Amino acid sequence: MLRIREMEAADAEMVSELEREIFSMPWSAKDFLEMVEADYAHYYVAEINGRIAGCCGIRNVAGEGEITNVMVAAGDRRKGIGRKMMEYMLERADRMGIGDCTLEVRVSNLPAIRLYESLGFKGEGVRPDFYDKPREDALIMWKR
Repeated sequence: MLRIREMEAADAEMVSELEREIFSMPWSAKDFLEMVEADYAHYYVAEINGRIAGCCGIRNVAGEGEITNVMVAAGDRRKGIGRKMMEYMLERADRMGIGDCTLEVRVSNLPAIRLYESLGFKGEGVRPDFYDKPREDALIMWKR
């Protein structure tokens, strides 16, 4: 059974391990722990039978949301977990008074782009060479 919940300090190592499996420039457990402890950041995990299957986070930057670290384990993709995490996070952001939200996504990551568009995000620009390993542009998306 899927459960979305607020990330806890005890999750930092597991989330970091998941990120290492997915991203070429992963955050460390220390990075995630700092976000759990920061009053401006709100991170959530998707848990299936006690196992972390995904994570996403949002930072409140002057009333706007900066979304980071959206990830779902390879074996758990295409099951609606990313959508459920995003909906959960966006609903909570709205309740906290966070207005417009933005994120960056690799221009080649069409499944993620489609998900974000279905949630109301629109591409509004490109950050050239934003990503490394491999070098790639980022699409800047906003939900206003």
